[in-house]
Order: sequence, then C-alpha cells, then structure tokens
Amino acid sequence: MKIDLTDTTASKINKALVQGRRAIGTPAVGMVLTMIIVTDEENAYDSIKAAEDASREHPSRTLVVIKRHVRTLRDRTHSRLDAEIRVGSEAGTGETVVLRTYGDVSDHADSVVLPLLLPDAPVVVWWPVEAPENVAEDPLGALAQRRITDLYAFDHPIEVLERRARYYAPGDTDLAWTRLTLWRSMLAAALDQARVKVVSAAVEAEPDNPSAELLARWLEARLGVRVDRVGSAGPFVTAVRLGTADGEIVIDRPAGPLATLTLPGQPSRTLALKVRPTSELIAEELRRLDADEMYAIALRGDGIKETV
Repeated sequence: MKIDLTDTTASKINKALVQGRRAIGTPAVGMVLTMIIVTDEENAYDSIKAAEDASREHPSRTLVVIKRHVRTLRDRTHSRLDAEIRVGSEAGTGETVVLRTYGDVSDHADSVVLPLLLPDAPVVVWWPVEAPENVAEDPLGALAQRRITDLYAFDHPIEVLERRARYYAPGDTDLAWTRLTLWRSMLAAALDQARVKVVSAAVEAEPDNPSAELLARWLEARLGVRVDRVGSAGPFVTAVRLGTADGEIVIDRPAGPLATLTLPGQPSRTLALKVRPTSELIAEELRRLDADEMYAIALRGDGIKETV
C-alpha cells in the first residue's frame, strides 16, 4: 500500500502511517529499529531496495531523506516536505517513508525525522553516497546509535578514510570494513590451523581500494608486522599473503566467488568467498549496534599487537 502526501508535516505523516497499518491489519510492534537513509534521487531506489531486503531479518521503519536541489528563487524561499509512505508488501517486513525536502526544510531534516522515530527503539543512519565529514556531529547522525558510511562512494577514498579516522566516534562504521568480514574470518581460521609466527604480510588489491587499506591496517595492528600494499587488477581485494618461517599462508581470489587457501605443507583447498550484495552488508551491521572496536583499530591503524 502506498500513500502520497504533498506539502505535508511530520504529524500528518504519522497519522497516515497509522491509517495505512490499520487498512492492511499490520501492527508496528514487530519493528525493532528505525533506519534513516540519507541519499539522493539517483541512488534512492537501490538504497531502499537494500534496506527492504535487510528488513526481512531486521523489521524496521525506514525513513529515506532526499534533499532536493534548489533551482529557483521560489525553492529557496518556499519550504516544503513531500512524503511517500509504503506499508505492507510494498516495504518488506517493515514500513518505509520517503521524505523529499525543499528549501529551508532541507537544512533541518532532523526536526522532520525526530517525530517519526519509533519510540524506545535504536536508530541507525546510513549514507549510501557522500556523507558528512564528521558523521557523529551531523544533526541526523547525532540521533543514532550506529552510523554507516561507504568509502566506495568517494572519488578519493583513502583521503576520506584519513578524515574518518580523525573524527571517529563509537558507533561509526563503514561498509568498506563490513566487506572484509569473510576475509578476516578465513585469515583467523588459517592462522589457527598453521600455528606459526607471521614475519611478513602483503595485501593485493586494485589501487586506492579502501577495504584493502583497512585490512592492511588491521593485520598490522593484530600481527605486529608491516603489511605491504600490492597493486593488482582487482576487483576489490584479490589476495592476502602472510610470510612465515615454514612458508607462505595465501588466500587468493583473483575473480569470482571462490578463493584458494594455501597453507605450508598442506594441499590447497577451495573456499567460498563471494562479493556480498549491499543488503547482506546492511543486515550484518544491524545485528550489532554497539561500538565496533576492531573497526576503530583498523581505521586508526593502532591497537593490540598480537596474533589474530
């Protein structure tokens, strides 16, 4: 079910949500969090689709904030809020409200969003495209327990990564880090099997890949060795090599969903290591809403110097 409201208010949106739920017989009590997506028109469809797919695991109220560009003098002086409300099968297992702001309302989107938050439920903000430099101090970011960004959305992600490290606050995370979960798990398992001391390391990836940089920093912090950044054709991270006195531990994924694991003195084996869709990454991030200490360590390039 879809409900369109033009030149509306947060109060009218709340009333329409209640009416929509009553019309289809769906209560709001099953929703576990509020997700705020801050995006633009170009990326709105993909972002909403990913959030709705993730809501099958985490039923939520999704508020999509789209700040419309100012084109005329009237747009600058006339504030307006339009809303598109989706409930039932149109919104996964939760409900979605697309908010389009015009004029001064765009500068105060937090005042529109605040009355629409689910009471006594966690808040997560996701910026699928460009995000503020300091997301924790952003008016929308300040409403949330978890703030999700994506370094892949920037032209110079390594420069942005350095700024993220400077302004990091507990609750910040990035999908460039979430993409590494399978890599980190397999590296930890490989070292548990090998039981050897790592004396050198290298991460191979396409140039300026933010996930590769975060993985290299994480390995440096956890292993206490310098990690070389080696360029490859990509896509994304293609290999990790850990040097030991007995030989190399290698996870190699040049392309496709499969990787090859090589341990000293053992035959090579094939592992599943696919590139996961955005919906799976978001669903993973919603499973825990506390501070991600390992992300903070990788972001700053510091932390515990010990075996993975």
